[in-house]
Amino acid sequence: MAEIRKSACPLNCWDSCGFHVTIDQDQVVKVEGDPSHPITQGKICGRGRMLETRTNSGERVLHPLKKVNGTFQQISWEQALDEIAAELKKIKKTYGSTAVLHSHDYANNGILKNLDQRFFNCYGGVTELYGSLCWGAGIEAQKWDFGNAWSHEPNDIYNSKNIIIWGRNVARTNMHFFEKLLEVKKKGAKIYVIDPLYNATAKLADEYITIKPGMDGLLAAGIIKEMLRLGLENREFIEQSTYGFRDLEQLLDTITLEEISEMTEVPCEVMSSLAYVYADKPTATFMGLGMQRYTNGGNTIRLIDALVAVSGNIGITGGGANYANVQVGQSFAFDELTLAERRQHHRQFSIMKQAEEVRKATDPEIKMIVVTCGNPLTQVPDSEVVRQAFSSVSTLVVVEQFMTDTALMADYVLPTTTAFEEEDLYYSSMYHHYVNYGPKLVSAPGEAQPDLWIWTQLAERLGFGADFAFSREAFLEMTLTPLRDRGITLEKLRAEHTLELPVEKIPWRDHTFQTPSGKYQFTAREKGQNGLLTLAVPDESKWEDPELAEKYPYHLLTIHPMRSNHSQNYHLLTPKPKVKVEIAPNIAEHFALKNGDFVKVWNDRGEIKGVVSILAKAHPNTINIDEGIWREFGGSVNQLTSSRESDNGLGSTLYDCLVNIEKVN
Repeated sequence: MAEIRKSACPLNCWDSCGFHVTIDQDQVVKVEGDPSHPITQGKICGRGRMLETRTNSGERVLHPLKKVNGTFQQISWEQALDEIAAELKKIKKTYGSTAVLHSHDYANNGILKNLDQRFFNCYGGVTELYGSLCWGAGIEAQKWDFGNAWSHEPNDIYNSKNIIIWGRNVARTNMHFFEKLLEVKKKGAKIYVIDPLYNATAKLADEYITIKPGMDGLLAAGIIKEMLRLGLENREFIEQSTYGFRDLEQLLDTITLEEISEMTEVPCEVMSSLAYVYADKPTATFMGLGMQRYTNGGNTIRLIDALVAVSGNIGITGGGANYANVQVGQSFAFDELTLAERRQHHRQFSIMKQAEEVRKATDPEIKMIVVTCGNPLTQVPDSEVVRQAFSSVSTLVVVEQFMTDTALMADYVLPTTTAFEEEDLYYSSMYHHYVNYGPKLVSAPGEAQPDLWIWTQLAERLGFGADFAFSREAFLEMTLTPLRDRGITLEKLRAEHTLELPVEKIPWRDHTFQTPSGKYQFTAREKGQNGLLTLAVPDESKWEDPELAEKYPYHLLTIHPMRSNHSQNYHLLTPKPKVKVEIAPNIAEHFALKNGDFVKVWNDRGEIKGVVSILAKAHPNTINIDEGIWREFGGSVNQLTSSRESDNGLGSTLYDCLVNIEKVN
């Protein structure tokens, strides 16, 4: 007989929804929203509903696979684990443990997905990745400014008079925030959207400001410049609670508002108008993740932070520079879970440049790559170089549920469970501050096993099984250790399914910051000259590389897809997906293109072909191709993107990308 069980969404997403999952005869039948969840309140997106399809798909990897003479063969778990463990022993003895690269990303955000780090630390320490394809530059930027990257709790938006949605299509990526925008607009709040693309969120806005991609920091500088000219700045906050304001003033003196207008392609009067909006407190700013995916990405977030600070919207109800909310994840005992102190050796590669680093690595060379929680052949920039690098190592091990682009290259594919087949805790470090409990609901098909079982089996073979001699329950309780005094226990989570974490709901209310100066920092004192704000623009722009811009005059964005969490769902979609090339109207007019035409988009790194879709509104010379699409469907768009790092070294430059386009047969 069918029953409905409470569960939670595992996807690495803004909303981290509560679920009602219908189970019948040990099978997931339906996934719906949990009406009792305090934030998501019974509504979920299509990506969440797709978890039923993902769990029940006949395409799942059901048995360990080994590639023999270019063909995958089913083998036993015992053989797979014995051979992988033997190779790990041999590599460590012959070359050292850092000859192993652990390529880990965050496709899912279950707390116990971090146990792979515990395994590799106990192994002795391997080559790991630092930085983030997704949000790293912005996190680091806010650490320079505030000392941490914290946001206001979701319901504080009801206190905002004005709301700036900057480079963030919440209708696609954060549906419950979008619903709150609808509510507050009815109550009189004014909504402003700044974005190169006219999207569903922009349709809601009282005013939509179109901007040239990558120029958001300059726009923020222009608004600050106008605030200072008009005397709209908050002098009390600046003088009592900030450091380095004079450096910012001197920077703004080096450029005119007209020059900023020319570069951003935003009229001067719009900047003047936005200066008044920011002065009309409380004004809340919500930043997206795309505009920090440029070479100047960290500086962009810092300039927007500076605008929020100059206007006095820091630490006040209804305000904030809301980018991420990493205090949520900081609630858990990850150090105890991962045992970083156990590693004896340690080497790091940039996540953006992992392919180049693999190819040039010496002392030792990379002999094995182990991929968990990711699909780097699709998601990592400059994907042709990634393909070359991953095919160059002697052993590639991929822990996966499906034969992704990366799994197809592997020497061993180890089948793992979905979220409904294992117990875990889930949370979002981007939006709300609730932790969700996800119970095991159904049995895994075939021989699929939880990650924890895989690491435990390998640890026993490698001689450190005692470090994994804990039940799943014990590991979950371990992560909740700092929260016990607050009454948050595994027992209570199992009973209530969703609990509120103890966070600062209005960050920096007391104007005490976690920076070296204890103040908000317009200049990151500890970084020296590198800590100064600049008027930097994207590397791939006419301002930095006019010859490149002449050859490739169109700016490529690669935003998140509507129906897939990154690359996770493309193979499950019907009809089969194809590459959609969304273009601004002026490009369509210039090339006499119409919807459905087949085009090639290319630059010096590669090319991709797809079907034209003309955007109703978009900033001139802008193209978008959603990220994540698999090779078999015409992808990846990362054949075109650069592996350069952001200015602060911790973010990608996926959007810092110029291309050309032409119609093909």
